Amino acid sequence: MTAPDTSSESVPVDARVLDHLSRVVDSRKGADPASSYTAKLFAKGPNKIAQKVGEEATEVVIAALAEGPDAVVTESADLLYHLSVLWAQTGVAPEQVWAELARRFGNSGLEEKANRGAS
Repeated sequence: MTAPDTSSESVPVDARVLDHLSRVVDSRKGADPASSYTAKLFAKGPNKIAQKVGEEATEVVIAALAEGPDAVVTESADLLYHLSVLWAQTGVAPEQVWAELARRFGNSGLEEKANRGAS
């Protein structure tokens, strides 16, 4: 799996690339499934998209345990791409995820996890 073609655009090589990816993914909603992999995923629906996220997450784990850093990078990119598709499918804006991450800064990870279990 490769990421959406953005070769004609200047794409920042930092965290902003995720916002750019999100815009590209959103632009594929409703497109002809024959025209892009992303459009094909949207056409297959949320179950297939969620399945792909699970598969990619598993591939990241396998890469981390058996294949080394280069494979972790490649598989992580695939996971983030599929996660972006899932967010778009479910109406989650990346900014919502960034806000949730920002909210957690300054909190103990153990405390955060304990609080999630209590709700």
